Amino acid sequence: MERVRIPLLLLIQIILTLLVINGAEGKVPAIIVFGDSSVDAGNNNFIPTIARSNFAPYGRDYFGGRPTGRFSNGRVPTDFISQAFGLRPTVPAYLDPAYNISDFAVGVTFASAGTGYDNATSDVLSVIPLWKEVENYKEYQKKLRAYLGDKKANETLSEALYLTSMGTNDFLENYYTLRGRRSQYNVDQYQSFLIGIARNFVKTLYGLGARKISLGGLPPMGCLPLERATNFRNGNKCVESYNIVALSFNDKLRGLVEELNKQLPGVAVVLSNPYYVMLSMVRRPSSYGLEETTVACCGTGTFEMGYACARYNPFTCSDANKYMFWDSFHPTERTNKIVVDHVIRTALHKFM
Repeated sequence: MERVRIPLLLLIQIILTLLVINGAEGKVPAIIVFGDSSVDAGNNNFIPTIARSNFAPYGRDYFGGRPTGRFSNGRVPTDFISQAFGLRPTVPAYLDPAYNISDFAVGVTFASAGTGYDNATSDVLSVIPLWKEVENYKEYQKKLRAYLGDKKANETLSEALYLTSMGTNDFLENYYTLRGRRSQYNVDQYQSFLIGIARNFVKTLYGLGARKISLGGLPPMGCLPLERATNFRNGNKCVESYNIVALSFNDKLRGLVEELNKQLPGVAVVLSNPYYVMLSMVRRPSSYGLEETTVACCGTGTFEMGYACARYNPFTCSDANKYMFWDSFHPTERTNKIVVDHVIRTALHKFM
């Protein structure tokens, strides 16, 4: 009987592929999320705020075509990350009564659209501040221990992947819109103020058992359709000053990541940075299968989001997959998937 010979290089590739697949199914038992509208799956539906998206046309490309409170036409980044790690294809909102601890045991988001690192940011639209997201997480821990038992729950909490995504609102909804923080800090000082909050936040999570943590960087926020639409003097181009601030803040986050990895024994903190891939999409949309990056799909694509993004707006596009942005502030599902593929390759792969 003739023996089948497998080239050594091919054998190594097969082994590595199997290791990645097995790792994705076992190394991370749960996805735990904190942040703003970029990763909110509907928590704001259950608090008194106008920062909601639980109505059409939001969610029109989500499973069943239903709006959930996600600020997109479909899934948000953390949904795709959960699926990539061999878990469920969506991460439910903690305040949604349609789900219970058996669902949350493998994935949960405490995020609230409109929030930020700064408590003053959450006050703008009366949403859940970061400190309250952490309190909800502590409550979740108690429920998880009652459900799984202390030993299994503690293993889940230490092996889970903690994802954070916030900061854009601190600048665009707070610092550059209201006078309060600008009267206290110049923009560089405000960045440092936010970094201090991020540092304490990660240390708090670490004290509660977290060991695998991703800090989300800022996008090129000057290229959001809303900012471009109001940039009349420069021909509706990206607001470069905002992009420079995003780059600077991301550099400070990178320094914080290095600091925390040195300070906290056994922790692995990474920076998931969407800036460059999103800027590349803006500049070279055809490379990503996109046609429109300057305006959004919803309505006129210049200012609508939330309740202004109405079901019967005659201007809303028919195919969101051609657009980078769904509303004037938030990406389409297609963009979210492209960004997730990028951050997995550049940051999250180490947890697989």
